[in-house]
This record gives sequence, C-alpha cells and structure tokens, in this order.
Amino acid sequence: MIEASCHCGGIRFAVETTPVDVNSCNCSICRRHGGLWAYYPPSQVRFDAGNGPTDIYMWGDRMLELHRCRGCGCITHWLPVDRAYQRMGVNARMMPPEVLAAIPVRYSDGASM
Repeated sequence: MIEASCHCGGIRFAVETTPVDVNSCNCSICRRHGGLWAYYPPSQVRFDAGNGPTDIYMWGDRMLELHRCRGCGCITHWLPVDRAYQRMGVNARMMPPEVLAAIPVRYSDGASM
C-alpha cells in the first residue's frame, strides 16, 4: 500500500500498487504545475474519509477535472468528467520520495495535441 498526501495533509489517498511508470506531460497546464501522473482505475484509489474539500479546475474540452487542495494548493489528482471512463490520474509527487525515485518517468508531448 502506498500512502500519499498533499503538503498540508488535507488530501490523503492510497493505492495498492506501485505504478509501472509515471507520465510527465508538457501540455499547457501540466508543465506549469509540474505533476507526474500515475494512472489507475478509480476503484483502485482510496481517498481518506477525513479529506477536506478540493477546488476543481477544468479547461479546453472540459473532459478532466483537476483537483487541488484548498489548504496548500497542491494538485493531487484528476478525474474524468464522464465517470464511466475507467482511468484517473494521481499526482505521484504526493507519494513518498523513496517510492517516486524508483519509478521510471515517461515523457509525453501533450503540447502538440
């Protein structure tokens, strides 16, 4: 079990498995906030029942909700607007440094899409 949290601890989540890799995207939003995305089916990500609220940001085609902690501002995860889509992203930078250090980084060119 890998436990992760934002800087202030207001948003906590856990996943059972280490991701095979993490995605570093250079699209207009990801390059600005610096997230490293690990992808999971939503059923495999457990959010702590005591989490505070998040702010949601959407842009462009409005297919993804980017969630950030209202306390510290960390981008913690994204969810698809269409909840039938069985993939979400968690920001692996919220994971412990020793876990993140062992995960290969894949680079995607979201800026050209």
